[in-house]
Amino acid sequence: QVRLVESGGGLVQAGGSLSLSCAASGSGASINALGWYRQAPGKEERELVAAITVGMTTSYADSVKGRFTISRDNARNMVYLQMNSLKPEDTAVYYCSAGYSSVGGNYWGQGTQVTVSS
Repeated sequence: QVRLVESGGGLVQAGGSLSLSCAASGSGASINALGWYRQAPGKEERELVAAITVGMTTSYADSVKGRFTISRDNARNMVYLQMNSLKPEDTAVYYCSAGYSSVGGNYWGQGTQVTVSS
């Protein structure tokens, strides 16, 4: 089992920045990727925002490329998401995820709210 605990998030005006952090713990020796997903208001599915493998290969949703940056600290079992130039459409609950594929998806954090006002 892998436990994920997010921190960060909150309310910011459009154009602003926020940073999310996620601490991973537990039996995750075979975990490949850590990532961030989000679920926007009124939507049923979570969408991949960004993911990073243990080898530091990154992937991003087209909608956040050039604005968001994912990073990880393998020694501390942490993953981060720096979000710049935020838009109202970035408003969502953001979930940290860990998994065996290149985009995570097997384990989930509790989620943290990000709200971008126009």
